[in-house]
Amino acid sequence: MIEDDEGHARLIEKNIRRAGINNEICHFTNGGDALNYLMNHDDGPKLNGPALVLLDLNLPDMSGTDILAKVKSDEKLKRTPVVVLTTTDDKVEIQRCYDLGCNVYITKPVNYESFADAIRQLGLFLSVMQVPDPEA
Repeated sequence: MIEDDEGHARLIEKNIRRAGINNEICHFTNGGDALNYLMNHDDGPKLNGPALVLLDLNLPDMSGTDILAKVKSDEKLKRTPVVVLTTTDDKVEIQRCYDLGCNVYITKPVNYESFADAIRQLGLFLSVMQVPDPEA
């Protein structure tokens, strides 16, 4: 999870857990640390296999679209599913993310209850989704 807002991160994790997802969640508050993990860490997906990225677009050090472009242009990471989860609802930005290869784009609702419900639904979706084998 790449999310700089600690409150949003807690809400996302809490409601994903409520949906029955028990996988490890690594939380990063900036793009640099997240990319380092994705690309270089022994437990990261480039060296160690499957992952799913929950990506906010509005980060303090770099654009989420830059992270998305780097993930999707890397031969070993390009099949890693990326769910953009952001407050940005600009149609041009949404199209850009899909053009770069995001798998799902979700606009965070402003209302707390709506946000919590959207994340629970995302958790249910994640519990049935299939992740590709990075080696295939």
